[in-house]
Amino acid sequence: MWKEEIESVPEYDFDYTLLRWSLDPLIQLDRDERWVDVPVKLDDEFHIVRVRALGTTSQPLFELSSSSIHDKETLIDHVFELFQWGSDLNRVHQHFQKTNLAALFQNHYGTPIVKDFHLYDCLMKVIIHQQLNMSFAYTLSTRFVKIFGTERKGVWFYPSPEQTAALEYDQLRELQFSQRKAEYVIDTSKLIASGEIDLDKLALESNDSVSDTLVKVRGIGPWTAENWLMFGVGRENLFPKADIGIQNALKSYFNMEKKPDYEEMESLSKDWAPFKSYASLTLWRSIEGV
Repeated sequence: MWKEEIESVPEYDFDYTLLRWSLDPLIQLDRDERWVDVPVKLDDEFHIVRVRALGTTSQPLFELSSSSIHDKETLIDHVFELFQWGSDLNRVHQHFQKTNLAALFQNHYGTPIVKDFHLYDCLMKVIIHQQLNMSFAYTLSTRFVKIFGTERKGVWFYPSPEQTAALEYDQLRELQFSQRKAEYVIDTSKLIASGEIDLDKLALESNDSVSDTLVKVRGIGPWTAENWLMFGVGRENLFPKADIGIQNALKSYFNMEKKPDYEEMESLSKDWAPFKSYASLTLWRSIEGV
């Protein structure tokens, strides 16, 4: 067992990340003790890294621990990148103080964009969750992982693309997947397992290039591509205009009579670049009441 303390660039609201993750039954965490167990797959090996907050939002400090001694440095680098502890959230805050979201960012200081644990897992989750209410979306993704994935010490790992590609549509239909969603999950996994889509290489391309590639896949639209870019890859300048939650948050924040249309959203967001993803996440947070 090893332990290592890691500092993050302030400001960093880790407790909000725990709150957001607490909605997902697959994630093992303790909000009171301020820790989360991060599943990490390296090749065919399963690792667990516990991340515990020792500091505060203004002075963020974390303790990482794991029993995987030989892969310590690789695991530290992986977790550091997931949590994006090198991102300067104060710079983001100062940017938005000069925009129409100044009050929003004052109320929700230090909201980080934390990436999902693996690129493939993130894509599967957003495909499963698209066009579903949050409760049923998590029900489906939890069933998918607990039946076809792997569990280690209470921590769940998504199935691999190869494992999912080998499934029959009826196996997902039995879990209450629609026929189309079952096809989207399995067929997309087949493209990844065959190497036709390489998510690691794709993650290095521009936002437009990634979107162009993904929306050609049956079952993946702009919303799914944008969410994968934001939460899978960690891109900072995305604004999913089709997202109902963001539309409702804008309606509430700007005291609008109805949800804004795309043209209005484009106008409202004209000064948010290059940090539109932080605006998106903070808008979602504002209607969650936290």
